[in-house]
Amino acid sequence: MRWWKGLLTGVVLIALIVAGSYGYWRYRMQAPIALDHSLIFEVSPGSGARQVIDRLAEQGVIRYRWPYQVLAILEPRHVRQLRAGEFQLQPGMNGWQLLAKLSSNDIVTYELTIPEGWTLDRMRQRIDQAPKLTHETRGMNDEALMKALGHGDQKGEGRFFPSTYRYHKGTSDLDIYQRAYARMKKELEQAWARRSDDLPLDTPYQALILASLIERETGAPEERPRIAGVFVRRLERGMRLQTDPSVIYGLGKAYDGSLSRADLEKATAYNTYVINGLPPTPIALPGRASLRAAVNPASGDSLYFVAKGNGQHHFSATLREHNAAVQRYILNK
Repeated sequence: MRWWKGLLTGVVLIALIVAGSYGYWRYRMQAPIALDHSLIFEVSPGSGARQVIDRLAEQGVIRYRWPYQVLAILEPRHVRQLRAGEFQLQPGMNGWQLLAKLSSNDIVTYELTIPEGWTLDRMRQRIDQAPKLTHETRGMNDEALMKALGHGDQKGEGRFFPSTYRYHKGTSDLDIYQRAYARMKKELEQAWARRSDDLPLDTPYQALILASLIERETGAPEERPRIAGVFVRRLERGMRLQTDPSVIYGLGKAYDGSLSRADLEKATAYNTYVINGLPPTPIALPGRASLRAAVNPASGDSLYFVAKGNGQHHFSATLREHNAAVQRYILNK
């Protein structure tokens, strides 16, 4: 019977060792990780469990590798679910919470804002400088960019919707352009479907051009339908639009910050003091309010407007009234 007692003692000892080891392992997994500050930790695509565990230890996130190595052996499903990407880790997390974070969709997100009224050139500069993107379009001209997007038959100006776009590290800059293009296409289609009757516009693209003029003329949302009304009535009467932002756009880098009489007389495709009708392309990236104003202009009789110097405009129905407003708000400053 002694051998039974010996066997039993051995079994008990093994059980105690296993139970103690298991308890200590659970203790280590439930203990706070080693971080004393927040940290962005990256799981590279294709990383295996051992590589991730090693990097966690090397970056001081965890004190011991072995609890996670044991888990990878005993419960491999916990480490198979690790996702590639950047994760924001916080002090006080325990081992289970750490693994749950690295297996989640809670990947660090970056934001890129394109303001309304920017040109495509400024948008491209902003995207080229955006961190964490994979830059595939740097060095491309606008024609090559549109071709890469599958729209080589279109001019790029005005085709991208100004908004805030979110992305993860490694996202291609082409993805930002594709989303902005698709968003503008959708917004323009929706605005065009709700357009007023009898507009002097034949296509959605003409509405996009008009919206860009409205966008550049005023930053006051409540004025946009009134600005649109002036432009629409001038188009209907065969009057030139005579809008300074289009002249400035046509001058390009030659614009020095102020418009001279020579600038207003210079023959460019965008000089609406010289050409009839709309310019050939948009001059900026219009937002939703300008798109809607372009196809739903305010009624009225005003044909002119002048900046009052406070972000708003004075509207006039006659040239005499307009000249008086110019004298008051511009020449008498």
